[in-house]
Amino acid sequence: MLSKEEYTKLSLEYNLFFARIMKEHLIFIEASLPIKNSKLILDVDDLKKDFESFLLEISYLSNRRVSEKVISSNQLVTPYTMNAEMLTEFYTGICIYTKITEVEMNLEPMCNAGYSPDLYKKIYNLNIEAIKLVEKLIDMKQKLLKDTLNCNIFITLYPLLLEHTFEEAKVYLNILMKLQNLDESVLNDNILNKEVFWNEIMEEHSMFIRGFLDPTEGNLINIANESAGLFEELTEKAKEALESNYSPEEVTKESIEATEQIKEFKTEATEGILNCNIRSIIIPLLADHVLREANHYLTILKSSN
Repeated sequence: MLSKEEYTKLSLEYNLFFARIMKEHLIFIEASLPIKNSKLILDVDDLKKDFESFLLEISYLSNRRVSEKVISSNQLVTPYTMNAEMLTEFYTGICIYTKITEVEMNLEPMCNAGYSPDLYKKIYNLNIEAIKLVEKLIDMKQKLLKDTLNCNIFITLYPLLLEHTFEEAKVYLNILMKLQNLDESVLNDNILNKEVFWNEIMEEHSMFIRGFLDPTEGNLINIANESAGLFEELTEKAKEALESNYSPEEVTKESIEATEQIKEFKTEATEGILNCNIRSIIIPLLADHVLREANHYLTILKSSN
């Protein structure tokens, strides 16, 4: 069973990472819907605002209560996040509350943070709020995916990308449920289970980047293709290791090397998109978004290794 101190720290860290990811999914959906769907666009924007309000409160609570490892990993914000948000707002007209990023850029790590019953209760209630928000988001994504697959709506996002965001939301919801039950498996789940999930996420990122690049960007397309193939292989290796009860060390080592490579590729791609040096239809915030997910995955891998 998780201690109250562990619960508090983990709740803040997971919400900082995943709530931002969720609200950015909503930005990507909003930017990809035709004006005909103005009612849906407004509903998406309203839910995005709810996530922003939640995330701002979590961000203020997190100062001096989360680990140096999480802050320095660049999984919460990167040096590019603010510019990516501002440029995305300029391109799309979608309002993005950059105050959250400003607060998170100035977070200080845990420093003799004590546990208090009032703080525990506050975070417990915030987790309940997060669960409601994520459940609402999952319902919205399910309906949007169904309408897309049934050709009842047009959206400039791949169906696989919608499924991808749906799976990430389910992982976030599962973590929140475990936290509320003080389930210590949120701390010590088999690393191979995480590698199966996150290697597949990295593979799909590579495929999305490949598909959003201009056809003239041959070199970058080739790199994305190779990356997708590598992570596909690593997903299968992790599955085989799970089924055979193999030691995860060698698979995890390969996953770290591959994720370091894709992190470098995503960093260069983010810089290129922000500086208008890459031909693509990649939203600037999407480039930073997938970079942060690679940073998050690296933190998981290195913590287990």
